[in-house]
Amino acid sequence: MKRSLFGRLWPNVTAVVLFIGFVFPVYWMFSTAFKPTGDIISENPVWFPTDITFEHFERAIGVDHFWTYVANSLIVTLCAVGLALVVALAGSFALARMRFKGRRGFVIGFMVAQMAPWEVMIIAMYMIVRDASMLNSLVPLTVFYMMMILPFTILTLRGFVAAVPRELEEAAMVDGCGRAQAFRKVILPLLAPGLMSTSLFGFITAWNEFPLVLVLNKEAEAQTLPLWLSSFQTAFGNDWGATMAASSLFAIPILILFVFLQRKAVSGLTAGAVKG
Repeated sequence: MKRSLFGRLWPNVTAVVLFIGFVFPVYWMFSTAFKPTGDIISENPVWFPTDITFEHFERAIGVDHFWTYVANSLIVTLCAVGLALVVALAGSFALARMRFKGRRGFVIGFMVAQMAPWEVMIIAMYMIVRDASMLNSLVPLTVFYMMMILPFTILTLRGFVAAVPRELEEAAMVDGCGRAQAFRKVILPLLAPGLMSTSLFGFITAWNEFPLVLVLNKEAEAQTLPLWLSSFQTAFGNDWGATMAASSLFAIPILILFVFLQRKAVSGLTAGAVKG
């Protein structure tokens, strides 16, 4: 009886501990953003804001070129995710449906590309962009971000395409659809969970990327929000209130997106990992 009770209890206790460990930093970030400066720098931690203030948010939003950073981040992130989905749909269909020489090597290559750290190629990327006279431009960022999220997108969507019975596609083609039309009308609607999960992953990756834009885009008009977060660290110290306020604002779009896509994103990640 005791062993059975312990067997039911320890997974719940472990889940609660992990939940607290993951949620507490987020809570501390949001709560610090609303604390007065005196509570932030106090030697004794203030667990709950006593006096709520919005001055940190005003300083964060009041930074020069703030709305330019927002627009650049949205443009680069959405374009990179959109391009990656278009390319990945074609690539995943080819890997799942067609048989050609070197197919297994292609899959292994995508896995290796997914595991490789992109930071080791920053120097090469910088030289390519510099030689093309495209420094301080959003176009190279969009292309590089698309390349970063493309391997994961292809591998995940490949599992979903492989899970769709060929008979559905063949039946549509018998009824008069071409291959492209059968893909659009039959397979594409069934890929919604995979598209949701890969879009969420791609959005988070491109939205959070910092080193590449730091190296390629030195002018403020071509920078994105991750560099905005670093603007509150000066030679005189860190403005922790403004930093936490900016971090909270920076995290809100991802939290909203995850809330709306949570169910389909989680099912998409698990399904795409085991199928195909």
